[in-house]
Amino acid sequence: MKKVLLTLLAAVGFMVGAQANTGGIAWDKAPDRTNDLAALQNGAKLFVNYCLNCHSAAFMRFNRLKDIGLTEQQIKDNLLFTTEKVGETMKSAIDPRQAKDWFGANPPDLTVIARSRSAQGQGTGSDYLYTYMRTFYPDDTKATGWNNLAFPNIAMPHALWELQGKRAPVYETVTEHGHEVQVFKGWEQLTPGTLAPEQYDQAVGDLVSYLQWMAEPAKNTRVRVGFGVMLFLLLMTFFAWRLNAAYWKDIK
Repeated sequence: MKKVLLTLLAAVGFMVGAQANTGGIAWDKAPDRTNDLAALQNGAKLFVNYCLNCHSAAFMRFNRLKDIGLTEQQIKDNLLFTTEKVGETMKSAIDPRQAKDWFGANPPDLTVIARSRSAQGQGTGSDYLYTYMRTFYPDDTKATGWNNLAFPNIAMPHALWELQGKRAPVYETVTEHGHEVQVFKGWEQLTPGTLAPEQYDQAVGDLVSYLQWMAEPAKNTRVRVGFGVMLFLLLMTFFAWRLNAAYWKDIK
């Protein structure tokens, strides 16, 4: 129950934090691993274990995960925590009516979160997610005990803190236009997580790539088909040009 409540707070914070970046740190470039089946499978596992407690993906069915290389039996054995049928949609474990009664808002659906979030000129929605999930730090002044460097005063706790551990931002005082300002320089690891920093970044990259794929599962196929069509049109244009030249060569 405690895990569900914390994840619900994360869900509510997600909505608040989505509008908080008006001048924070630059967003990092998210890796694109939507063609890497192993990365997508790991991202799906992270999504189901850490996000699906409170967030739904109402436009994605579990059996669609066969498109990323999972068998129906693997899906049943490892990913069906909120339903018994592999053909069901990804519904959250919490009752939306209870969530609204308890917290005043339902957790947002994440099916197309990677497409709907804009980086306001700094990058893509995937960059937003990738930076957001890697810039949490402990803050005792907040109700959840967490804050976010990219989105100050965020209401969402750090759902993946056990994987990342606790980190604190490191600042350097510099003088700009005659005033001393604090400039972010990096991170100090306070307590270790179950993953090394590089492994955590890899895991978040896999999660974000899965969210990218889930937002538009047919995108890679569409791109491949598009390239094939363009190549076909170029070849047909060449043959039509040569046929036209052959047809008119004896006509003056």
